[in-house]
Amino acid sequence: MSVPTQPAEPIRHVVIVGAGMVGLSTAWFLQEQGVDVTVLDRSGVAAGSSWGNAGWITPAMAIPLAEPAVLKHGWKALTDPSAPLHIPAAVDPELWTFLTKFAATCTPAQWRRTMSALTPLNHDALAAFDLLDANLPAAVRSRQVPIHAAFTDAAARHALLEEFDQVRAVGYPVESTPVSAEEFRAVAPAVSNQVEAVIRIEGQRTINPGQYVAALAAQVRDRGGEVRSGAEVRRLRHGPGGVAVDIAGTAPITADAVVLATGAWLPELAKAYGVRTRLRAGRGYSFSVEQHEGDAVKMIGSPVYFPQQRVVCSPLQDQDGGAPRVRIGGTMEFRKPDAAFAPARIDAIVRAAEPLLPGLDLLSRTDEWVGSRPITVDGLPLVGPTNAPRVWAHGGHGMWGMCHGPVTAQMLVQQMMTGTVAPALKPLAATR
Repeated sequence: MSVPTQPAEPIRHVVIVGAGMVGLSTAWFLQEQGVDVTVLDRSGVAAGSSWGNAGWITPAMAIPLAEPAVLKHGWKALTDPSAPLHIPAAVDPELWTFLTKFAATCTPAQWRRTMSALTPLNHDALAAFDLLDANLPAAVRSRQVPIHAAFTDAAARHALLEEFDQVRAVGYPVESTPVSAEEFRAVAPAVSNQVEAVIRIEGQRTINPGQYVAALAAQVRDRGGEVRSGAEVRRLRHGPGGVAVDIAGTAPITADAVVLATGAWLPELAKAYGVRTRLRAGRGYSFSVEQHEGDAVKMIGSPVYFPQQRVVCSPLQDQDGGAPRVRIGGTMEFRKPDAAFAPARIDAIVRAAEPLLPGLDLLSRTDEWVGSRPITVDGLPLVGPTNAPRVWAHGGHGMWGMCHGPVTAQMLVQQMMTGTVAPALKPLAATR
């Protein structure tokens, strides 16, 4: 079923289902066009994958998850509960179908095709953040900082450098330089002296993701929008007045258009409208530990990535004046988005991180968290009109929802309001 990209009637009011970075960015850019917005979330602002992630806005590192090297980890993912990639050995036909198709995309040629589609988003990602930042409190705005990739085996750095060469080959100018151990430890003294090689990646940014998304929600409200928590959307109904959004336990809301931005739960509503690209939850875990500025040995002053162990460390700015913290995260767990929190996954991160971070007390951790990242089988987001008039999809960003959510929101809103489809959106068509 073919649907025009531009509605026959003007769009004055839009309901956005999902109050994470993706949904709230969509609301914000719609407000820029003078549109009234209502944002609904069954839990609350940043309740999904937007709260406890590393908060990295890193276009240089926003690359396809599916690559040939992933296949090498497949058996370990099934047999080793501490492996960074974890696949539960359970009877789940849909998961195994997804993984089979995902494995088929782990080829160099497909990686290049997917990377070519992500590259325009990487080019424009920071400019979209500039627009949001200009209207948010200074304490929560994105900060430009270098990312340090640290290796306990110097030879292992060559894989990352080759990856950067491939990213440059499709048009994104990654800035990376080697850093001496002494220079690195000046900014991250809590890291082990087992680190043999470090690469600094310039031109990237970080945020405190929970506080940033909360500030974005406040901005949407301040501009006249409604952001409603505890609103579980059951279904959509089309009628002469527009699209009615049925909400459990309360009256429906009717709007001119609806945007589905429900992250790993996107198929629950969008599949009925022709969004059939397979999507699964790739669950990431994290926790936080305090840093004490008076004790330099315990500090990590710059974001650090350990590619060999798949562990990330992210210092968090805190607008509320709390103690400085570092968030430590990792893992990719393919389980259903509503599955119970698995403490064993935190334990696996701790075991991997302990030898790397002797200056931090990993036993005094707080904010243990799991979030479900929406992983599409082909590695590309789902952005654009569905097969139902005035129903749009915006999701499937995988690990890069914080980085790419605002820029795809900006492009989607342009398409909704004018019918103009940005070239970067064409490979991301929601009904592909």
